[in-house]
Amino acid sequence: MPRTWDGIVSQQINRKFSRPLARFLASHTRASPNQVTVLSFAVAVLSGLAFFSFQPILGGILAQLSSILDGVDGDLAFLTNKISTFGGFLDSVLDRYGDFLILGGMLYYTFTAKEFCTLNVLVGIAAIIGSLMVSYSRTRAESDLDLTFKEGFAGYAANRDVRLFIIMLGGILNQVFITLLILAVLTNLTVLTRIYNARKAVMQ
Repeated sequence: MPRTWDGIVSQQINRKFSRPLARFLASHTRASPNQVTVLSFAVAVLSGLAFFSFQPILGGILAQLSSILDGVDGDLAFLTNKISTFGGFLDSVLDRYGDFLILGGMLYYTFTAKEFCTLNVLVGIAAIIGSLMVSYSRTRAESDLDLTFKEGFAGYAANRDVRLFIIMLGGILNQVFITLLILAVLTNLTVLTRIYNARKAVMQ
């Protein structure tokens, strides 16, 4: 942290809140970037618990709030000159835990709010795996192939900011299963696109 690039939702929405908040924290508090990272994770946990408790609207709003806070730590690190490799590592690890808990809460919601259905479980699992693999595929491409996905479908379609924004919309509209289905398709298709692009890059 901070990132040298942003996803579409971060560019258009999140940074309009995260940057002023980071400036306020830098000027008026002693909050550290890592503390904000933990706070973002805590809000993600609350989002998962909200879905688990059959409160999808609250769950969706908290997911988006977590997404906004996820940008504050990087901005705060830059403003306070506290950029660290550990901070980036901690942010990445807690983001994955947060994603799992939010999607896990949504999965629980789908097969308990309605009659149990195997399809609900499969879709939820696919969304969880796809979300984790989006981050993993980016990291491996950067470390193994020196390849960065910053443009087009592979670069933006399923970034965390986009996924959490979709979750917010799905929660507010109380369409949790449809949201999981969209995420399952979007994330796994993104990973397949990255594999294809990485193969092309290697073959050139």
